[in-house]
Amino acid sequence: MSIILTPGKVTLATLESIYRGSGSVTLDAAFRPAIAAAAARIAEIAGGGDAVYGVNTGFGKLASVRIAAGDVATLQRNLILSHCCGVGEQLPDPIVRLIMATKLISLGRGASGVRPQIVELIEAMLAHGILPVIPGQGSVGASGDLAPLAHMAAAMIGEGRVRVDGVDMAAGDALQRHGLEPVVLAAKEGLALINGTQVSTALALAGLFRAHRASAAALVTGALSTDAAMGSSAPFHEEIHLLRGHQGQIDAATALRGLLAGSQIRDSHLEGDERVQDPYCIRCQPQVDGACLDLLRQAGRTLRIEANAVTDNPLVLSDGQVLSGGNFHAEPVALAADQIALAVCEIGAIAQRRIALLVDPALSFGLPAFLARNPGLNSGLMIAEVTSAALMSENKQMSHPASVDSTPTSANQEDHVSMACHGARRLQLMTANLFGIVGIEALTAAQGVEFRHPLKTGTELLKAQAAIRSRIATLDEDRYMANDLAAAAAMVEDGSLTNAVSRGLLPTLEDAA
Repeated sequence: MSIILTPGKVTLATLESIYRGSGSVTLDAAFRPAIAAAAARIAEIAGGGDAVYGVNTGFGKLASVRIAAGDVATLQRNLILSHCCGVGEQLPDPIVRLIMATKLISLGRGASGVRPQIVELIEAMLAHGILPVIPGQGSVGASGDLAPLAHMAAAMIGEGRVRVDGVDMAAGDALQRHGLEPVVLAAKEGLALINGTQVSTALALAGLFRAHRASAAALVTGALSTDAAMGSSAPFHEEIHLLRGHQGQIDAATALRGLLAGSQIRDSHLEGDERVQDPYCIRCQPQVDGACLDLLRQAGRTLRIEANAVTDNPLVLSDGQVLSGGNFHAEPVALAADQIALAVCEIGAIAQRRIALLVDPALSFGLPAFLARNPGLNSGLMIAEVTSAALMSENKQMSHPASVDSTPTSANQEDHVSMACHGARRLQLMTANLFGIVGIEALTAAQGVEFRHPLKTGTELLKAQAAIRSRIATLDEDRYMANDLAAAAAMVEDGSLTNAVSRGLLPTLEDAA
């Protein structure tokens, strides 16, 4: 796969392709002259007499210290090595690819002052699959993602570690094996590489893509649960949702109607059903899942802008001025990550209540206790429901907003920070938990629908049920369940559950693009 980036115009779809794919990622060649012009301006300043932050001065609280012209290259190298203070688990390769790609986009805007060689090395590393080992912890989301981005930059100067095809090796060795030379950083280039929001943004984008896939799958499992519980489709009537007007709610209701169309189960209880209204976890799916979809789309709009932004400091402006600002402050990303976390938590919470409904004979309208074939002798899906509750509770604990937890750093020079990086990093675990919850709902809903035999669900849900059964057999007798739960979660994560239904039936993130 080859992707050409047009800085300022890269879409969410392209960013997701980078996250989920492999291969080359390059900048549109039309942007090379602007990059070179900004680099020339920085070189001019570096050779002059005026002090300009990050070019011929120290950094942060040390900005008042003037650096001699002969020490500029040493200054940039020292900056990278001293900032390699990341700790914790390594970021996954797909996220590292996204970090490098978003750094390319930012540098490609021609306001960072790096030479074309910097861009070309990042492109070459992506093409060869040379991915820096980046510890996940150490950034507070301003002055950029300094520590994690320093580990990326270290690989470019031949220091630190990289992964190539999953194999960990010294960065210098990996570059040499692929015919690449470590770069010697010129004025401001080290600062341009580490002073930005790319790690926070990549983590938040990954969380967004994962959350959206789970939200779409939750509409499939929610519709299947509705049929398993012999719930009413009347609450999904189009006009109800048009009268309120929220687009996510309208889109969620449209998807549920399409998924439930043609269900024999639904038709069987249109007449004579004594229930006036279903519990909220069935009836209010469009309102809850739709509101979450709106949140994800809003976060997507923010993150698309940020992925196309210039976020280092100082910046080379169009008139040649080099000015310091604060674009490295990741507050927009932190707030977007908090929005995603809330959506993830709520999608899982309402899905978990549908699971609980289906295993409870007092609520499930004729289904056996815990969906067991022989309740008592068999426990069925009793503890699978408990596991879903545990995952839901973990997500509740992690949904507290990270953006409100600022703390002063760097001798109080950086006295308000965003906490965007760890706010976005938690989305990996939260979405993994959500995959587990929705996967468990897939198992319970499929089992419940099978108890309605000989009645069948609708055409679209039959396809979803067939996909589930292609990986996980019907639970006729108690068995070792961990493998079933893992397989179900994997179906949500890899998209096979949503891919089972007709293309275009489920809502997308396109409104955010």
